[in-house]
Amino acid sequence: MKRSLAFALLSTLLLSHAVSAEPAYVTTRVMSFEIANQLAVESARACREQGYQVTASVVDRHGKLLALARDPLAGTHTIDVSRLKAQTAASFQTSTLDMQEGDFDNLRFAPDVLLVGGGVPVRIGGHFYGAVGISGAPAKKITGDVDDECARAGIDTIREAIEFAE
Repeated sequence: MKRSLAFALLSTLLLSHAVSAEPAYVTTRVMSFEIANQLAVESARACREQGYQVTASVVDRHGKLLALARDPLAGTHTIDVSRLKAQTAASFQTSTLDMQEGDFDNLRFAPDVLLVGGGVPVRIGGHFYGAVGISGAPAKKITGDVDDECARAGIDTIREAIEFAE
């Protein structure tokens, strides 16, 4: 009996020490309203400068919509497609172009996953902020390659503002 009581006390002390060594909370970074909207607009603008009408969706790190910019001439299907691309990129923290070309076939029919290029994670200064997804531009070499380029161009326009905010 004394041995089990001693073991229980020792276990409790060790567990409480291990728990107290870890922080009680974690901090995250999120894009501001202004930065998320700027990212959406600038990503869509990068495609417009090439003559393409697209929709750009920006999601937070959980894949939830923060901002959307749609060219008036972009197809209505681009709204959902751009959001799903962004959501997929945020969920896996990987560009959907890389996923499309990689070994992700087992996810082809997963709900709310779209393995088509154009979704790009927003990772700046070692921090993950969410993702941007573009839909509506035609392919040059592979489906979604131009969408991907426009998303990356949009990220480049906000990079400095986030880096200097740190």
